[in-house]
Amino acid sequence: MSTPPSIQSRIAELYSAIEEANHDYYIKDAPKISDAEWDALFRELKELEEKFPHLKRDDSPTERVGASRKERSGVQDGVTFSDVPHREPMLSLANALDADELRDFDSRVEKLLGQSAPERSYYVEHKFDGLSLELVYEDGELTCASTRGDGFTGENVTANVRTIPSIPQRLESPPFRRFEVRGEVILSFAAFEKLNTERLALGEPPFANPRNAAAGSLRQLDPEVTRKRPLEFFAYAALSPEGLLGERQSEMVKALGKLSFPVQQRTEIYSATDPLFLDRLTEYFLKMTTERDTLPYEIDGLVVKLDQFDHQRICGTRSRTPRWATALKFPPREEFTTVNDITIQVGRTGALTPVAELEPVNVGGVVVRRATLHNEQEIQRKDIRIGDTVVVRRQGDVIPAVVAVVTAKRTGSERVFTFPMNCPVCGTPAVRDEEDGVGVRCPSLCCPAKRLQQLRHFVSRKAFDIENLGEKLLEQLISAEFVKDPADLFTLTYDQLLTLDRMADRSARNILDAINARREITLDRFLYALGIRQVGEKTARDLAQFSGTLDRFREITDGELLSIPEVGEKVASAIQQFLLDPSQQELLAKFGQVGVTVKPLVREVRPDGVFQGEVVVITGTLSTMSREEAGAAVTHEGGRVVGSVSKGTTLVIAGEKAGSKLKKAGELGIPVMGEEELLIRLKGAAS
Repeated sequence: MSTPPSIQSRIAELYSAIEEANHDYYIKDAPKISDAEWDALFRELKELEEKFPHLKRDDSPTERVGASRKERSGVQDGVTFSDVPHREPMLSLANALDADELRDFDSRVEKLLGQSAPERSYYVEHKFDGLSLELVYEDGELTCASTRGDGFTGENVTANVRTIPSIPQRLESPPFRRFEVRGEVILSFAAFEKLNTERLALGEPPFANPRNAAAGSLRQLDPEVTRKRPLEFFAYAALSPEGLLGERQSEMVKALGKLSFPVQQRTEIYSATDPLFLDRLTEYFLKMTTERDTLPYEIDGLVVKLDQFDHQRICGTRSRTPRWATALKFPPREEFTTVNDITIQVGRTGALTPVAELEPVNVGGVVVRRATLHNEQEIQRKDIRIGDTVVVRRQGDVIPAVVAVVTAKRTGSERVFTFPMNCPVCGTPAVRDEEDGVGVRCPSLCCPAKRLQQLRHFVSRKAFDIENLGEKLLEQLISAEFVKDPADLFTLTYDQLLTLDRMADRSARNILDAINARREITLDRFLYALGIRQVGEKTARDLAQFSGTLDRFREITDGELLSIPEVGEKVASAIQQFLLDPSQQELLAKFGQVGVTVKPLVREVRPDGVFQGEVVVITGTLSTMSREEAGAAVTHEGGRVVGSVSKGTTLVIAGEKAGSKLKKAGELGIPVMGEEELLIRLKGAAS
């Protein structure tokens, strides 16, 4: 068969690229490409091999798991481990990236099962982003622990595994003489951040993500190094000469839990007897793409398995993946890209924040062009240079951040960034932040950049919520010196606006109407709009509820501030600095002069309110009111609303997508109330 040379060349390139990536990922624990890039290379190779089967090599990466035995033999970066053959292969999983591919997977399973298909059900669990591990117990004693390796032969890491507290060293009632358990070793987000901080302090490169940190921790020649790293283990499968525990995956996991193995608690089962089961499974997948951010550990998707073991046996396996299971992968939130430049952004308090200007990259469905570098010390700590290849992470709605530098890709052309000693906008000499000694600020009261950011915050939705005042228009107002502080917005005239670029009669009138519509505002929104350091939306509401009026707030003492729940010394100090600043007192007085009315927030507290004496946390999304409105209603009924769940919390009100706070309430045994019950209780109080 004649094959175009370009196809042969491309297959050779893909072999080489995937082999190199596997070596970096499995052997060095230091990947140079993202999981999404690897998946794309693998899929392309698989498609070409299916189209041109005569070009497929016997040792193709599509036919095996992980790194080859040849790659793992000998010493790799100073680490060597003996080989351990697996009695049954530790296979990888095929991926499904969306609802259509999930349906394709189910269609293949249905066809393979034939007459048994209507009885099928799927067991769904979290797909940990960790390191696969096999544990062998003989007569109840842990005798061997090994990594997955190439699926057929792994590395003996028994000495290191013995240091992991969650792995039983001895089983009190072993079900079989020889008992093999498989699971995942992971590192929590908190442990990962702590480990990277320690590595950077020692001048060592940080790990790119928790998975690589877990792998690197397990592959240590000295078990004492592993012992100091808080690795965790979750079991998901078991093998024995007599067969599998139970008749279903779900039964086996429960059995493992009873044997003292940590197992997943958040699992689901979907039965084909429900005609909408795939729709419900897809809905759960979409839900978890958001809720994954509330978990203490990283998951990169869901694992969907046939629950019945006899169904698994009918479907069988391919060379590297089972036909009865698939990984439903989340969109990636970590990617590799290049730092094209580092610039300085001036915030509303004058903070000079370094920002990485990135080669645009799609992370989790969003094109990321910039990422915060936090401060000068962070750049030095991570040794981030202009031109570096870096790992960029986007988690939930959090601003993207540079996680780590891929030092292996450095060419020598990268440039060290020098933090400026002057404000890049107004030229004023920068000063070191007295509070933490880390931040650098522009002290000028006339800095155009500070004014712009202050005004952007002032008109934002949660503050004065003034429409039609975008960044470009605010820049023009500052440049024309029509606006020097937020109060000046309420002195703008029609004639002034018409002098600005691209400003027409209708636009000018719309802007004035939007401003005039906001001349009256509640105290909490007003305090938030002022942009006082350390004062966010919740603290502004607490201050407003305590003070009652703006005049009372202006006279608040340090002792009174510290008596407000969740206001600590740092927050109190920032508020006092604001109130003692003559320019800020002039601004507060000016608002009254330009016709802004600040309404009290405090509602009369009912002495016999239905929430009297309750300490309440509100979490999740409510459909009939905002969390702020719910908090005000609870306060009116005698309750005290706090931001976090603790032993002192007496009630949690949970809406949709409630996450870690709801989980903690369950752990502490705190009563939980839904929105419907909340409305019933409030309605009863009003009647």
